[in-house]
Amino acid sequence: MKLQVERDHLADAVAWTARALPARPTAPVLAGMRLHGGTELTLSTFDYEVSAQATVPVITDEEGAVLVSGRLLAEIVRSLPAKPVEVSTDGTRATLKCGSATFTLVLLPEEEYPTLPEMPPLAGSVGSDALASAIGQVAIAAGRDDTLPALTGIRIEISGDTLTLVATDRYRLAVRELRWNPARPDLSTALLVPARVLGDTARALTSGAEVSISLGGDSLIGFAGAGRQTTTRLLSGEYPKYSALLPSEFSAVTELAAGSFAEAVKRVALVAERNTPVRLAFSSGQLVLEAGASEEAQAVEVLEAAFDGEDLQIAFNPQYLLDGIGAIDSDTARISFTSPTKPAVVTGKSEGEPDYRYVLMPIRSAG
Repeated sequence: MKLQVERDHLADAVAWTARALPARPTAPVLAGMRLHGGTELTLSTFDYEVSAQATVPVITDEEGAVLVSGRLLAEIVRSLPAKPVEVSTDGTRATLKCGSATFTLVLLPEEEYPTLPEMPPLAGSVGSDALASAIGQVAIAAGRDDTLPALTGIRIEISGDTLTLVATDRYRLAVRELRWNPARPDLSTALLVPARVLGDTARALTSGAEVSISLGGDSLIGFAGAGRQTTTRLLSGEYPKYSALLPSEFSAVTELAAGSFAEAVKRVALVAERNTPVRLAFSSGQLVLEAGASEEAQAVEVLEAAFDGEDLQIAFNPQYLLDGIGAIDSDTARISFTSPTKPAVVTGKSEGEPDYRYVLMPIRSAG
């Protein structure tokens, strides 16, 4: 194999493809990145769970395919100067030349590398920025406890031209609805996708206008856009019936400036010990935030807040509260309450039904 490629194109493609490299490969070849040079250069990685593939334009003198250490290649390419990169192979080694720098890499046995799964049938497409934003809003609520694998995923519900993304770790719940363009208007299904994979994928595919979503039954989902594609196996397990956690009636509602609210929570939380709450006391026209205990450091801050309802005292995990405030797409945070011991719903200010809801369980020991 012998080819020439622009450094920036190569760096972007290698970085995208390297994201699927396993941290602890079960076989040495799974630490490799496959480079196939033909009319274009195709880079691919696969760990039997997640596959990633990217293509870039090249000038090819000699076609071929090789397997090299993926992480080492990523580090080398990231450090190269902004000049064309020449890649060639000779026997058991590959050589990269860029400007005055030359690197020689040992080849891995390419014939032992597993075949990547084929992209499933197309299910539809969605704007890349809208998808990335929606995934970012719900991923904050996904669980990180691998002993509860179903909660480490993002549930994607498809019903006609609506996608609903859901994540929960049992302490908070995030739900976001968005429009998409289904390949079939009668398509209706629900999938559970690993949150980490979905987040990485969405961020990396925003260079194109749209992302294509492909579905392979109940075991595989694929995403493609801007010369890149990835597949991942779906998670199994029963997902919580989250709709029962969404309150339908509220006894009180507050609206306040999201930016100043978040800054105030950060300040009073400085004195909150680990796993201790920030306490919020709402009354007509104001919010009093408190943290700390009488025998320890304490903090109090008062904010203006529009509040409709009986006076209310409630307490939350400060980081969980900040996650919700930061996720809304609005300068105004609206929090709807049922009682001090039941979930509150954080949304942005909107005319109709909000497309994003963040449901937060209070800490029951409040006051």
